[in-house]
Amino acid sequence: MMRPFHEVDVFTDTRYQGNPVAVVLDADGLSTEEMQQVANWTNLSETTFVLPPSAPEAHYRVRIFTPVSELPFAGHPTLGTCHTWLSVTPEAEKLDVVVQECEAGLIALRRIDGRLAFGAPPQTRSGPVEEDLTAELARQVGVARSSVVDAQWVDNGPGWVALLLDSADAVLAARPGAIDHEVGIVGLYPPGSPEAVEVRAFFQTAPGTAEDPVTGSLNASLAQWLLATGRLQAPYVAAQGTVLGRRGRVHISQDDDGTVWVAGGTITCVSGQIDL
Repeated sequence: MMRPFHEVDVFTDTRYQGNPVAVVLDADGLSTEEMQQVANWTNLSETTFVLPPSAPEAHYRVRIFTPVSELPFAGHPTLGTCHTWLSVTPEAEKLDVVVQECEAGLIALRRIDGRLAFGAPPQTRSGPVEEDLTAELARQVGVARSSVVDAQWVDNGPGWVALLLDSADAVLAARPGAIDHEVGIVGLYPPGSPEAVEVRAFFQTAPGTAEDPVTGSLNASLAQWLLATGRLQAPYVAAQGTVLGRRGRVHISQDDDGTVWVAGGTITCVSGQIDL
């Protein structure tokens, strides 16, 4: 059966400079095993499958797969999926808020300054990281322990633990080895810079370590942490993907009620059909 298939570049306003996600529409009837096989075949960091919602408040349901497993939530797939759903649902353009259903629950999306944004989900694990683990993670990502200003669990589904380094330059200079956690590192640029922070994200792979070009889930929980501790003020822009030759830009804002919004550009690069 032929199903609509798209690849969307996310967290960029320049085609082929962000993080791509594959989106399969009309995925009803596919088994978990079939979805996982397709995600393994596309070999992108995530592939999503759009289904009818089961929650009455939701406009659609999405399942999110890496090449090897399913995720309860991920940021750039959320924006890329919503972008694609809107492109085939013209009447939805009048909606102020789109509600996505995923394993992590209901995720609200809206447009902020012309870019799609998702409301940062609550963290499933937060709090300080013990010293032994902080030192080990610094070693694994290739930075000196003395350059780590703080360490925090910032897990909103993928398992993130974050290291705040003493500068953006220290983030760019990191040279990771093998890791055993999903690790994000972040460092502040000097005041007055176009971007507030530089972010990098590392995943465990077999064998070794992979770096993600631009990571919505990590930036969401980093924003919750750094805004709550007064290290940053919203709105701000995070840069990511620099070391990989990408130009990812994540736009962070915050409502008066404290809700953090994570926005980025979304551009369709591939449109067609996939036989499933």
